[in-house]
Amino acid sequence: MSEAPRLPTPSLIAVALRPDGRLSPHAGRALTWAVYATTPVAEAWRITLTKETSLHEWHVRPDPERHPLHRVDVAIAASAGDGVVRRLAERGVMLVTTTEEDPVRAVELYLAGTLPEGLPHDHKDRECQGEHAA
Repeated sequence: MSEAPRLPTPSLIAVALRPDGRLSPHAGRALTWAVYATTPVAEAWRITLTKETSLHEWHVRPDPERHPLHRVDVAIAASAGDGVVRRLAERGVMLVTTTEEDPVRAVELYLAGTLPEGLPHDHKDRECQGEHAA
């Protein structure tokens, strides 16, 4: 289980979503993010991205200005490449991965310090080619 550091309260936690509402398998490719307030846990808003504004594309731009996800404290997805994790951390956002598929449950488990760890990121995924280079 992932050991969750203590966050200042209130905090904002973004969860990468698939079209069916479950956690997205890939943080860098996720186009929808639900942003949750943590006191109490409730969805505050959603961020809808285009392919060009996905983290995968944004962080490899020559001018990676602030991204909407740079405003949250924590991001949660099923997996993430090292480059996305590193670039979010440079902006003060901690990205964690999990096998939990329910977004509200993932936030609650994260806050309780009992969020199950995600599976390793598949670097052979054809959609990830080039993400890990820079």
